[in-house]
Amino acid sequence: MNETLSPLADASAIEVKYPLSVKAVMIDLDGTLLDTASDLATAANMMLREVGRAELPPETIQSYIGKGVEKLVKRSLTASMDGEPEAELFDRAMPIYERDYAKTLCVDTRPYPGVLDGLGALRESGFRLACITNKAEAFTLPLLRATGLLEFFDLVLSGDTLPKKKPDPMPLLHACKQFNIEPGEMLLIGDSLNDAQAARAAGCHIFCVPYGYNEGRDVRELDCDAVVATLYEAAKLIRKSS
Repeated sequence: MNETLSPLADASAIEVKYPLSVKAVMIDLDGTLLDTASDLATAANMMLREVGRAELPPETIQSYIGKGVEKLVKRSLTASMDGEPEAELFDRAMPIYERDYAKTLCVDTRPYPGVLDGLGALRESGFRLACITNKAEAFTLPLLRATGLLEFFDLVLSGDTLPKKKPDPMPLLHACKQFNIEPGEMLLIGDSLNDAQAARAAGCHIFCVPYGYNEGRDVRELDCDAVVATLYEAAKLIRKSS
């Protein structure tokens, strides 16, 4: 394969030639590696019941995923994307949600189709792998362990590992430093605006999957180098650079 694909969302960007040469791959967790929406929604509705609010349809809660747990709780409490609940209510709801999500963490959560094959192909090709997520470490590591994905990763950066998280480029640049590579030698695979903004700010390549949690918006509208159907398809579009 030696074709040239035009960028999907930014006509002014430089064309990317495939297979893309990179040295390492960073991968988002929720909506990219794991389908966590059902368990997140179950915990949100458990929290809403306890604080005396009406439950929400799971698909509504799924549209709230993408900006971290605090934003998910605020959106669930106000039943809106940009609502701001009373501080006292939020302060009461947040620990309830975290307690409930610990209970539902891996009831229905599963890797997406192509994830295990994709991770295996990336490993076989010699890529170093990092999982970079905004989810707290207390949830990230148990999830990766329970779903059998932890062993694939050389590095795991959670939302509370560093002072800043995506869309800030800090976690991506930290991973590049840990792997001793330049940002242009790194690819991020994600599912949301957070991922695209972080990658562009860091100077990394970015692929997006179409099945994740981009707050209900089409990832084809994002500034990414490619939209890939699965992680396994992403592995076919890159090669290990020396």
